Amino acid sequence: MTDVSNAAENVQKRVPWNKGKIVGAKPPLRPKHVWSIRTKLQVEGRIRDLALFNIAIDSKLRGCDVVGLKVDDVASSGYAADRASVRQKKTGRPVKFELTESTRQAIDDYLRATDKKPGDRLFTGRRGPGCSLTTRQYARLLSGWLAGIGLDPHLFGTHSLRRTKATLIYRRTGNLRAVQLLLGHTKIESTVRYLGIEVDDALAIAEQVDV
Repeated sequence: MTDVSNAAENVQKRVPWNKGKIVGAKPPLRPKHVWSIRTKLQVEGRIRDLALFNIAIDSKLRGCDVVGLKVDDVASSGYAADRASVRQKKTGRPVKFELTESTRQAIDDYLRATDKKPGDRLFTGRRGPGCSLTTRQYARLLSGWLAGIGLDPHLFGTHSLRRTKATLIYRRTGNLRAVQLLLGHTKIESTVRYLGIEVDDALAIAEQVDV
């Protein structure tokens, strides 16, 4: 009888993993948020963080792929390239991405400051120069960036950075196939679900109709 009562008590004490947490797809950042974070990192002289943030936005990569980058992936000649290609860990498929001028400048400044060479991990963590930044460390950095401009870190995640430019490209061009290629999705249905465009488009239509 005692065992039964103890088991019942443990069930009552068990707290759901998502209690008090916001679950579901995290929204992308707005352009004004991106520029606010960039400006703050520049003013504070946080060279590594600026390069990391800019690459995350431009590459549209998952967090595990961002922290796993090597110098060769973006600057094989010693200077940041206009375009890069990375094999995704989740799918094993290569995906190409562009690096804007501001991102290339941030990478070059970071490489000069750290004296990193081809073959080195681009973003290293606390475990040593041969070990990449972890996704958890990356997420903590992002929380700090968001809080620094007055945003609630709980509302966003590293996937928000992956979605930011992809969402903006779709909204400006309506070219779903281009976004699919940039995100490295094998099926266009995945891109539709990922961007939530069916819901967004339906709301946009509804806003134009007055009753």
